[in-house]
Amino acid sequence: MLNFLFRTIAGAGAALLLFANVAQAQETTVRFTLGWKTQGSDAAFFVARDKGYFKAEGLNVVIDQGEGSGATVTRIMGGAYDAGFGDVNAIIQNASLKPGEAPVMVYQMWNRPPFAIVTKKSANITKPKDLEGKNLGGAQGTPTTRLLPVFIQKNGLDASKIKVSNMAPNLQEPLLIKGDIDGALVFNITSYFNLVLNRQDPEKDFNWMPFGEHGMDLYSNGLMVSQKMIRENPKAVAGLVRATNKAMMEIAKDQNLGMKSTMAYDNLINEAVEKRRMQYSFTELIVSPEMKEIGIGDVKDARMARAIGIVVEGYQLTRVPAPSEIFNRQFLPPRAERSLVYTAN
Repeated sequence: MLNFLFRTIAGAGAALLLFANVAQAQETTVRFTLGWKTQGSDAAFFVARDKGYFKAEGLNVVIDQGEGSGATVTRIMGGAYDAGFGDVNAIIQNASLKPGEAPVMVYQMWNRPPFAIVTKKSANITKPKDLEGKNLGGAQGTPTTRLLPVFIQKNGLDASKIKVSNMAPNLQEPLLIKGDIDGALVFNITSYFNLVLNRQDPEKDFNWMPFGEHGMDLYSNGLMVSQKMIRENPKAVAGLVRATNKAMMEIAKDQNLGMKSTMAYDNLINEAVEKRRMQYSFTELIVSPEMKEIGIGDVKDARMARAIGIVVEGYQLTRVPAPSEIFNRQFLPPRAERSLVYTAN
């Protein structure tokens, strides 16, 4: 009788182990790259992981830090990653050069572009024409620097009167503060907080000239996936989008929830600064009249077509990709589930 009992218990244990192994085997592993080092604006992915939203979709999402929002595209194209958070304009560039290889945006998060020129208020540069005769610091290869000629053209400026000094990204704010350059070509969500970390007041002492308000109506960062993933596992793509969207809805109303998961992922970040960065992403990049109209995650096809034209012009590309090559809305949750309401707390 005792031997029978032991055999029964052992058999039940083996069955449970087998069930657990089968369940684990049924999970799809998604290799995911962030756009940069850990930031508060990445919180949705950490919340979706910590609260089990990815797991509920049958996904094991492995999140790695990034090397730049443009590098997200090349990382996915290289096959090291299946999905990531990155810049749609880099998709446009690569889709033009290598049709069929570039990833596809499936959930547009930043409705407004972060590209901007930041200047000291004391320089009294308040409109594009004021940039003539000035020296701007730009990091070679970054979208803001690469798109400056289009900005100049669309605003009727004389390019010969604007000097651009090439420099490493980490030198832009220090040289601006010192007065060695008159302005810097930046990502506002990065530069704003670089100034904060340099003990500057980016609101009181600096002017910001967003490209999006001066003829460069571009989209920016969001959730993108490889074309291979779309072909081979569309169910996983839909689950990735649903889980991310659910987390976005929650942190829009509770940023402390977002920071809890962000700190759990990387406890070396500056929590106060990254919470402000998260909130900045909502107020400056996510929430817009268009987002309120169509819901977070989606785009307007006509605007995307115009954005593609701007990028093609800026990078002097020969092929103009169709909007359908850049953005795929078939994985979006219903519009009612994407009505994001942001409340700062």
